[in-house]
Amino acid sequence: MSAFDRYAPLIQDYIYSKGWSELRSVQEEAATAIFDSADHLLICSSTASGKTEAAFFPIISELLNDPPGSFGVLYVAPLKSLINDQFERLSELLAAGSIPLAHWHGDVSSSHKAKALKDPKGILQITPESLESMLINRQNDLPRLFGDLRFVVIDEVHSLMGTDRGRQILCQLVRLERLLLCPPRRIGLSATIGDRAAAARWLSGGSTKNVRFTRSDEEHPVWRLGIEHFFVPTSRLQDQSEEGTAVFPKGRMPEASGESHLQEGFLDSAVSKEPIEKKDDNGSVNFDAGYEYVYRCTENRSCLVFSNSREETESVTAALRQLAERKGEPDRFLIHHGNLSAALREEAEEKIKKNEEYYTTCATVTLELGVDIGRLSRVIQMDAPNTVSSFLQRLGRSGRRGAPPEMMMVIREEEPLSGAPLPQILPWKLLQAIAVIQLYLEEGFIEGAGTKTLPLSLLFQETLSILASGGERTPAALAGRVLGLPPFSQVEKEDYKTLLRFMLEENYLERTEEGGLIVGLEGEKLTSSYKFYASFKDSEDFTVLWSSDEIGTISSCPPKGERFALAGHVWEVEDCDIKRRLIYVRPVKGRMDVSWPGDYGEIHTKILERMKKVLTEETVYPYLKPQAVERLTAARTVARNTGLCERPVLRLGGLSYCFFPWLGTRPFRTLRRALLRYSGELGISSPEFEGCYYLSFKMDKSSGEDLPARLLALFEKEHTTVEDLVFESESPSMDKYDPLLPPALLRKAYAKDRLDLPTLRKRLEEWSR
Repeated sequence: MSAFDRYAPLIQDYIYSKGWSELRSVQEEAATAIFDSADHLLICSSTASGKTEAAFFPIISELLNDPPGSFGVLYVAPLKSLINDQFERLSELLAAGSIPLAHWHGDVSSSHKAKALKDPKGILQITPESLESMLINRQNDLPRLFGDLRFVVIDEVHSLMGTDRGRQILCQLVRLERLLLCPPRRIGLSATIGDRAAAARWLSGGSTKNVRFTRSDEEHPVWRLGIEHFFVPTSRLQDQSEEGTAVFPKGRMPEASGESHLQEGFLDSAVSKEPIEKKDDNGSVNFDAGYEYVYRCTENRSCLVFSNSREETESVTAALRQLAERKGEPDRFLIHHGNLSAALREEAEEKIKKNEEYYTTCATVTLELGVDIGRLSRVIQMDAPNTVSSFLQRLGRSGRRGAPPEMMMVIREEEPLSGAPLPQILPWKLLQAIAVIQLYLEEGFIEGAGTKTLPLSLLFQETLSILASGGERTPAALAGRVLGLPPFSQVEKEDYKTLLRFMLEENYLERTEEGGLIVGLEGEKLTSSYKFYASFKDSEDFTVLWSSDEIGTISSCPPKGERFALAGHVWEVEDCDIKRRLIYVRPVKGRMDVSWPGDYGEIHTKILERMKKVLTEETVYPYLKPQAVERLTAARTVARNTGLCERPVLRLGGLSYCFFPWLGTRPFRTLRRALLRYSGELGISSPEFEGCYYLSFKMDKSSGEDLPARLLALFEKEHTTVEDLVFESESPSMDKYDPLLPPALLRKAYAKDRLDLPTLRKRLEEWSR
């Protein structure tokens, strides 16, 4: 019997209404796994390949065949926008059926939530933060709400693995399952999974069930790729000083619109040997060739322009909008990132989905995940993505409905000054872009999830959460309850005792007369706030208002009269309410920068190693455009003439040296700390570094070429451990609750989870042979 025949009539009718002639292989496989086994299931398939239907067609059929007495399905997703999108899709599917559908997050009305609580049936869609709130505040209702839970569907698994948010979900599922007679099956959805064994361990964390996988629909996908390189001209227009009020009407954000003719293929006509510097009527210099190229690449099609930071997203959007204005063309550019108001993000999503006009949306990771944004012709990536996983996710946002995925990477590099030192004349981002693509094409490599053996911030949060939800527990019972959660399986009991003693000393916990532990006064201040539920850092940003419209948030309040960029426009501060954290602004013309604090992620060592190979091999990659080929050829000549791929340490002149370790973020960070720790013994001073590409320093005691051997000898002589590379004066604060935790434990956690001494030692041994 085929999967279609086993679907409920409601599902069959839906498939007929869509005009689908056949099911995709991922849907056939998922149906077999769900109907014929009791195992967990990880559905791995490319973006827009029907993963949601693959999971929910058989699940809904099962619910219709045997209706549960509570919520039957719990759908967990990392983004509110993803939940909203899936709510609409499932609402259409369930319109003719009897299965209720509810969604639950901070933007959902209280009346909708109250209705779901009163009659808990069908499917509940929720964020991890709202689920945490439910576990704490509705402890007595949980058996009624989830007593007959059959399935837990976790969307975008790859974005959760290796993060505290993903670990929090595992804690929540185990805590929930402890209340249930029959633990539910877990269904994970993801487009990019590198290490399937690790993904299976994550999905089944705290569970005894096996994990099945679906195979990818496409063994050999067809892509359209291109990389072009541009130097940023030093005479690039600076518009910060330009005065005047913007021309869009007050009370509304600017709307994008535009019409132009369709142009097929990548734009070779946009490539020139010299920067494009057209003059306007006032003699001002127009934008550089990189932005001009992006502008042309996005004409007459719906596109996404991805950047690696919110700052770059703002800059790109502002540049493209000003190009449109200078060309006398309509503004067809939208913007989407986490610091924009929900209204602006949703407005951008709706305009893309309608597909009534050609829009280009500049975005960060917020549109990397699987929100259905309709048919996109092309993705533009500004600079190189940091991971292969991110590259695949972003590429997969294009090429839907039968067309091949299409991406153009645009590498913009500051032109090296005459006489610049060796490391500054290499095109690091170009090399990284090539390495990311080649690793997947040659090896199918995708990064696995990062590991954390001592997730202190989450450990602190879960300790308070369990006590807040369940009340007093003895220290032994609390330790058993908390350390029995999957993320804490490697936490040593002595470390947890240290944490509990500290929490008692600081009044986060309190000891009762009977010797039990309860939430203390300081702990209650945390758990009574809605901000407690999130495992990620709280935002203390200022909200930006224009008239009555919320634009977004920024991290600090500029003085009155100052200007900043947000939502792709420039704003001038008219007033600031510090107490309420509000900034009142008016729109002005020009370009400005804005910055937000944040961690831009880690790069795997394999990417750096492949970058080195890019310099040493003679391959001409077919996706490189003319200027990228020229820039790579020049870089290979530099590498060959200087021997930088043959020796890790090169003398730059005088006492200056440069270390090219070709290591990823963690071992590179370890190397930096080792050189700092033993700087006196090695005679090193003035260390500087760029990303994880190179380290430059001065050395006055001996030749720098033997540095790897000398450092390795010091490791042996001093019996160096990774803990030795974290100074006693440090209190590394990386995660949400780290500032509240004991410094000694923070140093231990930093050493365990953010440094990599074994990889560094292995590389030093290779260099010392």
